Amino acid sequence: MKLKLLSFIFLFTIASTFAQQFQLSDTAEISVLTIGPGESLNDAFGHNGFRIKDTNLGIDVVYGYGEYDFDAPNFYLKFAQGKLNYLISRHNFDRFFYAYSNANRTIEEQVLNLSREEKQNVFNYLENNYKPENRRYLYDFFYDNCATRIRDVAQTTTKGDINFITPENLDPKTFRELIHEQVGLNTWGSFGIDIALGAVIDKQASAYEFMFLPKYIHAFFKTAKTSTSESLIKNSTVLYQKKDTNAASGILFSPLVVIGLLAIIILFITYKDYKNKVRSKWLDILLFSVTGIIGIVVLLLWFATDHSATAQNYNVLWAFPLNIFVSAQLLKPKVKTWFKKYLKFLIIMLCLLTSHWIIGVQVFAIGLIPLLIALLVRYIYLVKFFNQN
Repeated sequence: MKLKLLSFIFLFTIASTFAQQFQLSDTAEISVLTIGPGESLNDAFGHNGFRIKDTNLGIDVVYGYGEYDFDAPNFYLKFAQGKLNYLISRHNFDRFFYAYSNANRTIEEQVLNLSREEKQNVFNYLENNYKPENRRYLYDFFYDNCATRIRDVAQTTTKGDINFITPENLDPKTFRELIHEQVGLNTWGSFGIDIALGAVIDKQASAYEFMFLPKYIHAFFKTAKTSTSESLIKNSTVLYQKKDTNAASGILFSPLVVIGLLAIIILFITYKDYKNKVRSKWLDILLFSVTGIIGIVVLLLWFATDHSATAQNYNVLWAFPLNIFVSAQLLKPKVKTWFKKYLKFLIIMLCLLTSHWIIGVQVFAIGLIPLLIALLVRYIYLVKFFNQN
């Protein structure tokens, strides 16, 4: 048992230091791998990595910058706060290929047109990054992720600046529109993102900033030129092509349908209350509690975290945080005068949200549309009800 343990430690030590012991041979190739989207939200944006292949030395490994550090103290709290460190990973290519092909995700390879010295620079840089003391980095979804690191490492380790030429037919888009390319408008992933992320992602992304998405790393590397005006990519290959599957349509359980049904129920109850000149207290308590809790979460993401994308989030115009604190008034047979004014204030906030949406200050989840209509009708009814009683 001890012999096996010592053998394992010996082999691991050799594996972790092989970059310092060997110089890449003339046959070495360095390529950028682009992995297509997966089925889950976590995989919806794809992935990138560097492949180092040297048949003379028996090296064929993939380095990526998207691994979670599950051993980090207070993992989930740091994740929520935007203070979580991610890791650079290193995997044998065969294992890497099996994992992604088995998940039915497209794998594309672009072999870089680099000199022997530049290849060695990339290899040394990645191995140095992989050292335990260097592995961690503070992740940012838009500006420092598994895709942008590929671009930045390539620029750092080559002799001259890489000229990233904008691909043809690249339409101007905001960060939110780029996200919607990957997750769709009427999906629960998009719904959650559009509620959690603020107006800061509704600004137009520069062509260079498109490369926070792996597929644009592939597109921009394809057209890139080296400092000597040569193509950065020597050749491209599709190592694995995603197979078509008969995925069931989820339209019946999409946000627009589900929330639309809830909105219809709210409107129906409001109509019944109007006809009977009564008020369903339980519905009002539920609406104020849910919108208040969501508003508090949005506010915390805005001011209490380091996430750059959750700032200036005007979802608080409909999910107003104070709703949770004033909901006690709804239990009383007669509300205070200030609460009537508060209801009018909520109506104004919904109107303000609409103007924000129309003029492009912030784009909101389309699944919210039926809920916003239902809230507006309910608030108007409450104002009339309390005034009459």
